[in-house]
Amino acid sequence: MRELVVLGTASQVPTRTRNHNGYLLRWDGEGLLFDPGEGTQRQMIHAGVAGTDVTRICLTHVHGDHCYGLPGVLSRMALDRVEHPVHLHYPASGEPMVRALVAISSPGVDLRLVPHGAAGAIASGLEVQPLRHRIETYGYRLSEPDGRSLVPERLAAAGIQGPDVGRLQREGRLGEVRLEDVSVPRRGQRFAFVMDTAQCEGAEQLAEGVDLLVAESTFSDDDAALAEEYRHLTAGQAGELAGRAGARHLVLTHFSSRYPDVAELEVQARRRAGSAVVRAAQDLDRFGFPKRRAARA
Repeated sequence: MRELVVLGTASQVPTRTRNHNGYLLRWDGEGLLFDPGEGTQRQMIHAGVAGTDVTRICLTHVHGDHCYGLPGVLSRMALDRVEHPVHLHYPASGEPMVRALVAISSPGVDLRLVPHGAAGAIASGLEVQPLRHRIETYGYRLSEPDGRSLVPERLAAAGIQGPDVGRLQREGRLGEVRLEDVSVPRRGQRFAFVMDTAQCEGAEQLAEGVDLLVAESTFSDDDAALAEEYRHLTAGQAGELAGRAGARHLVLTHFSSRYPDVAELEVQARRRAGSAVVRAAQDLDRFGFPKRRAARA
């Protein structure tokens, strides 16, 4: 199962309709919780997300609207007796803040601190790239390895069926038949999380060719000067990021409280997003991954 659960969409301060940041990515057997702002624990209850669902917590940076919910989430996980290890990823310069937040959490979670200070892989399939914000900030990218899709007609022609199909996939060869003879390449799915940044190369690298891109859209295009001053993206810039990168779906979030209605931000992003499907997220929205591109024999 692969799904993005949006727990909050507000930047800096919550509103009557928007909680602070919080996003859970269900990715097969893992649950990656991104930027748990204040109130995330309560939003998890509304969304039906259990503490046991979380296996990794990923902080882009240590501004409060992206991390002040951490003590509550960890305390709830301790109360729920979460037994599996939980890896906490964050910029190394945020170490004092992270340790302070962890210190006021209820003990009992097997929490493993994993700071990073440069671009690159930080776990299997998970990498970070630096962004351009007012403090050290990193975006995240999760990638599934490329694989192969079986072609039923080729399997039938080769006389392979039943348990032999699984054996061929595991071993790569069955007698004279190779896996490549009865399959076509299948591109792995990709996800990117780009938060609190002005336009930069790191954001472009994260977004390149992803199936689902979550991007901050703090300001309207009309407030581009403010966006540059505070190192954020406008809606149009988020759309441009998706369009230039060839992203398939774009989820906009992290909206300033100056915009009670974000419909116009969605319109601004869509104008520059190329073929990407654009949605302005609301709290408790759920987004599935688009279907894989059809493999060709």
